[in-house]
Amino acid sequence: MPKLLLNTLQGNPGDRVPFWFMRQAGRYLPEYREVRATTRSFMEFCYSPDKAAEVTLQPIRRYGMDGAILFADILVVPDGLGQKVWFEAGHGPKLDAIKDQAGFDKLSTNAFHDKVGNVYETVRRLKAELPSDVTLLGFAGAPWTVATYMIEGTGSKDHAAARQMGYGNPELFQKILDILVDATAEYLCAQIEAGADAVQIFDSWSAALPETMFHKWVIEPTTAIVDKIRAKHKEVPIIGFPRLSGAMLPTFVEKTGVNAVSLDTGVPLEWARDNVQNKVCVQGNLDPHLVVSGGELMVDEARRILETLKGGAHIFNLGHGFVPETPPEHVALLSQTIKNFRR
Repeated sequence: MPKLLLNTLQGNPGDRVPFWFMRQAGRYLPEYREVRATTRSFMEFCYSPDKAAEVTLQPIRRYGMDGAILFADILVVPDGLGQKVWFEAGHGPKLDAIKDQAGFDKLSTNAFHDKVGNVYETVRRLKAELPSDVTLLGFAGAPWTVATYMIEGTGSKDHAAARQMGYGNPELFQKILDILVDATAEYLCAQIEAGADAVQIFDSWSAALPETMFHKWVIEPTTAIVDKIRAKHKEVPIIGFPRLSGAMLPTFVEKTGVNAVSLDTGVPLEWARDNVQNKVCVQGNLDPHLVVSGGELMVDEARRILETLKGGAHIFNLGHGFVPETPPEHVALLSQTIKNFRR
């Protein structure tokens, strides 16, 4: 069967807008929580192909999305490079922070694929189990965003440690970006070889940067990854998500060569239509908190997004991921609203 989402990414939209949701496999689903409770740690969860595949399939069974995104985490890459990664309840991710050359020297690509190989097995299982019309999406974090965690040792509001290393020790910072470019490109290529139809690169923290550093730390590494993937898998679509990058979006699209770009919640739709959608497929951008509230306002806003972007290639999605308190019945209403819309 034809894959509506994949065709749209390739620049051939149909009369119905395809959809998937960031964090569509997650804590808002009771069946997800049941599976999660059987694992001792979140990283163990990510490396358990049977469980990771199961939670990836759960929202597809419930709602019939056109895309299924691999269940994993962006910190699989630093873990594969040898940096210790763990998750603490009530806090989130923790890493042994890289503060100097000695910390960087502990990283290595030598055993990378052995360490993360179960992720590829998850992709293979999904490829075999997904309905034939559902597009399988692989993903990874972008170098800048992943580097912020590696250098800070945790999440951060201002990413000060990463920015200070970039300014004060640019040689070391560039080494971190370079090893992330190489590992991330290999990681995504391996996902494609295991069965992913397309991949998304998440740059969640790109908003922290001034224009010059956005070019150097966001656009240049992403472009390098895109080039490396295209050298091996020319026809596979690549989605970029430089979250909260605002007016830099058109430049990001032009410089990186991505096939599609995700729009965060704050991107004005008419501006995106006139300045971004005329270049590539756009994806987005309903506020996930509207899905918590649900009701008529959520439906009206979804229809406004669909109507505004109906003239070009568009994949309906959120402006960021579902939050845990999202009622599953609201996701069902949203999904049906999208399915009922015709261009």
